[in-house]
Amino acid sequence: MAGKTIKVTLVRSMCKRLDSHKKCVAGLGLRRINHSVEVEDTPSVRGMIKKVSYLLQVEEA
Repeated sequence: MAGKTIKVTLVRSMCKRLDSHKKCVAGLGLRRINHSVEVEDTPSVRGMIKKVSYLLQVEEA
């Protein structure tokens, strides 16, 4: 699993979302709509992605 990354893009707005969901998006390093980041493929990152999957687009990098 070492060295694998996931490309994550925020595709929906953060307005009127739960505070815990906003924190998950911030924890992934996303700041605005259409902002993309590459994050390590770890169980904790997968959990954050699963929690806010309705806001994200995920690609295997």
